[in-house]
Amino acid sequence: MGAMVSRFWFMLFPAKEYKIVVVGLDNAGKTTTLYKLHLGEVVTTNPTVGSNVEEVVYKNIRFEVWDLGGQERLRTSWATYYRGTHAVIAVIDSSDRARISIMKDELFRLLGHDELQHSLILVFANKQDIKDAMTPAEITDALSLHSIKDHDWHIQACCALTGEGLYDGLGWIARRVTGKVPT
Repeated sequence: MGAMVSRFWFMLFPAKEYKIVVVGLDNAGKTTTLYKLHLGEVVTTNPTVGSNVEEVVYKNIRFEVWDLGGQERLRTSWATYYRGTHAVIAVIDSSDRARISIMKDELFRLLGHDELQHSLILVFANKQDIKDAMTPAEITDALSLHSIKDHDWHIQACCALTGEGLYDGLGWIARRVTGKVPT
């Protein structure tokens, strides 16, 4: 019943849709994040080959969320998804200290792309539930986030398995893309 009312509401008052691209290294939790936001539950996932796309509705705002595969051979194709992107979510495995520099290189490569020059950057410091995970401050330093001057950015501690922090991050994007606090 609620889904029918929701569809009717959007037919009467169509919401603008915003595009989000989710990137990160393999096993960072991108797909788990997407489906936790989309379905509200954790689903069993396999490594993403290519992409997944789902619509996420947050406080009357529609997001088209593209989850891109993070294996090394797939990262070169990320740019094919950038057109029309309002926000990029970079999902970081906070326990993966060995590969944080690789993610820094990937992040700065995408920041230089023309299609993303007006996009917001949200960094999800995922897997905060793991012992000895890097803090958001450590990740900020490791990724040199303070050196990003031409993009609005934010880092959010989260745990995709529990959902903790995910809606805080999505709320940050919603406020920035709409210019107001969502109702």
